Amino acid sequence: MEIVEVISAQNHKAFIKFPHQLYKNDAEWVAPLNQDIEEVFDPKQNPFYKNGEVCRWLLFSNDGKIIGRVAAFYNQKYIEQSGNKTGGMGFFECINDKEAAFLLFDTCKNWLKSKGLTSMDGPINFGEKDRFWGLMVKGFKNPSYLENYNPPYYQEFFESYGFTKLYEQSTSEVTEEGFNRERFGRIASRVLNNPAYKFEHYRDDDINKFAADFVSIYNQGWAHRPDFTPMTMERVMLTLKALRPILREDLIWFAYHGDEPAGFYINTIDVNQIFKHLRGKMNLWAKVKFLWYRNFGRIDRARGIVFGVIPKYQNLGLETGMIMKFHEAVLKHKHLRSSELSWIGDFNPKMHSLFEALGAKTTKVHFTYSYKF
Repeated sequence: MEIVEVISAQNHKAFIKFPHQLYKNDAEWVAPLNQDIEEVFDPKQNPFYKNGEVCRWLLFSNDGKIIGRVAAFYNQKYIEQSGNKTGGMGFFECINDKEAAFLLFDTCKNWLKSKGLTSMDGPINFGEKDRFWGLMVKGFKNPSYLENYNPPYYQEFFESYGFTKLYEQSTSEVTEEGFNRERFGRIASRVLNNPAYKFEHYRDDDINKFAADFVSIYNQGWAHRPDFTPMTMERVMLTLKALRPILREDLIWFAYHGDEPAGFYINTIDVNQIFKHLRGKMNLWAKVKFLWYRNFGRIDRARGIVFGVIPKYQNLGLETGMIMKFHEAVLKHKHLRSSELSWIGDFNPKMHSLFEALGAKTTKVHFTYSYKF
C-alpha cells in the first residue's frame, strides 16, 4: 500500500470521488455536495485556515486502486486558548481492511506529531461542529445534510487503534404523534405568556436585521469555547443567501428580551431527500432536478441545524418557546411528518431533559473520539 499526499488537481478530484465508489452498494448513503467538501479545503472560503493547517492523503492498494482517504489538521488558536496540544483528523473513508485503516491513522498521527501536537480528536471537521462531526455508531439510516455517515465497521477500527470516546452526540426526532403537546405546552407557556419576551420567525425581506441578530447571539453564546472563531456578518449573509432555496421562513425562530436578541433556532427542510438524487453535483441539470424534487418530491422532514441562547438568558425557558413556535409552524406545512432536532452532546443533560419532555426519540448516535500519542 502507498500513501500519497493530496496536492495535484487529479488527486483532489479523487479525494472527492472516492466515497462514491465505497458506498455504491449502500442504499442509505447520500453523497454530500462536492462544493461543501471543497469549501472545507479552500483557504479562501474556510476561515479556519487563518489559524491552522491541513494535510490530506489518499491510500492506494498495491495494484494502484484507491482504497482510503483521510485529512489531518490543527487550529493554533484552539491550542493556545485551551492549553491542549490537540489536532484533528476527519474525512476518513476506507475499505473494510484494518491494516489500511491503521495506516491512515498513523499518517495523521505522524503528521500532527511533526507539528508538535500530542493528541488528535476525530473524526471531526476543520471548521464548525455543525457539520462533518463525529462517527456514526447507531441509526445507520436517513443521514442528514452535512452529517457524517459511515459503515458500522469504522467503530471497530477507531477503538482497536486506541481512540477513546470523548463525548457522545445524540440526534433526536419528534413526530406529530409523539409530540407531548400537553406537557411541553405547559412548560413553554410560562415564557410565551411573559411580555418581557417575544419570538419572531425569520423574514428574508429583513435579512440584514436577522443576520445581525444571529451574529450577536452566536458571538455571545459561543465565546466561551476554546475553538471559538467570531462570526461575521459577511459569513452569515453568504450562508443565508446560499440557503434560500431550502429555507422556510417560519422554520427559523429568534427569541428576544425586549429588542435584545437572546436566542435562535435554525431549521431547514431535509434537503438530503433531494440531494440523494444529485450524486454530489450542483450543475445545471442537477439544479433542475433540485427544483423538481423540492417542489414536487414531498419532503416530509425538517431538520434543526443550530440552537443557541446567550448565557444570561439560558435556563429561563426561551428554548421551549422557540421549539413551540417552530412546532406550530411545522403543522402548517402539510407534507412535514417529523422534525429532526440538532444533535446534543452527553455533556448537556438539560437539553436532553428538554427533548425528553418534548416527546423526542433518539434516532442516531455519533461518537467524537480522542487519541493520545
